[in-house]
Amino acid sequence: MRYNRQIILPEVGEKGQEKLGKAKVLIIGAGGLGAAILPYLAAAGIGEIGIIDDDSIEISNLQRQVIYKNDAIGKSKALEAKEMALSLNPSIQVNAITDTLNAKNAIPLFEYYDIMVDATDNLHTKYLINDACVVTNKPFVYGSIYKFQGQVSVFNYQNGPTYRCLFPDESSNSKNCVDAGVMGISVGIIGMFQANEVLKMVLGIGNVLSGELLIYNMLNNDQQKFDLVKTNTIVLSRLDFEKKYNVVENTVLEITANEALEQMENPDVLFLDVRNEEELPKMSLPNAIQIPLSELEENLDQLDSNKTILVYCQSGMRSKKAVEILKKHQFLKVQSIAGGALKLQGIIATDAVSVS
Repeated sequence: MRYNRQIILPEVGEKGQEKLGKAKVLIIGAGGLGAAILPYLAAAGIGEIGIIDDDSIEISNLQRQVIYKNDAIGKSKALEAKEMALSLNPSIQVNAITDTLNAKNAIPLFEYYDIMVDATDNLHTKYLINDACVVTNKPFVYGSIYKFQGQVSVFNYQNGPTYRCLFPDESSNSKNCVDAGVMGISVGIIGMFQANEVLKMVLGIGNVLSGELLIYNMLNNDQQKFDLVKTNTIVLSRLDFEKKYNVVENTVLEITANEALEQMENPDVLFLDVRNEEELPKMSLPNAIQIPLSELEENLDQLDSNKTILVYCQSGMRSKKAVEILKKHQFLKVQSIAGGALKLQGIIATDAVSVS
């Protein structure tokens, strides 16, 4: 029998396996963390797994997103992840959702699933996950990587602390793994910690990392746990949630990299690079200026508010923050380039456009 080795554990048994089979878990993100979480939840027999991600597979993903094969480059992450999980365990149900998590779909999805697993590297999405879990009274397993350090916790579990208790400030400029770099093994380790928390919650065994933050250092194997206190008692209605996040999502306007590159020769368009000077790849777009995000507000006089400003960073995260700053200072014609410099370089490298 497929599950013999875990059923013989007294803490699992036949009843525990039935609990696993009835559980519904949503994995938000099919990148490095998701690629580590999904196989172990599928293999353990979680009855229904949703995986939401609108991204496609790029060659740079394969260093850490080990469920994808080289011939899957260009294909949907969510659909390929579903295929992998079902090939591992065809007895479960896997729902591939080729969309981003947003204000419109978060609440219906969270109402359906029992546990949410954060496998994102996007701060805005982490706050959205947290607040949607508060509205629906569902727990979420948090995971985060910065270089060689990882963090894991479980928020909103049995009225425990939420993500906002740990990180109340939404204006953080923390880098994601694309900007900061990451080893594949790091997301593997943290992803399996997250999968472990899911299994403990479903089975009702062990000590769930609620009210605690686990920090693991990959270089020296230091592992520390810090207690968390519930300090944020915000209560959101579904209507409040939708109003809040619809405003945010409609404020940060995006343009695709292809659309942006079509504007290269337009004298009324300015390309703004908000990366730090040492970051690669170097871009040589016409009508371009580089001002690091940390210095943007002090150098607004370098920008012409009459021009359309197309902002990019490494992957499209910091540029959204830059758009918010510019709009606050009455720069009205401004958009963030989705995918950032990496996406722009990829299009240029395929000779889809030429940069003079």
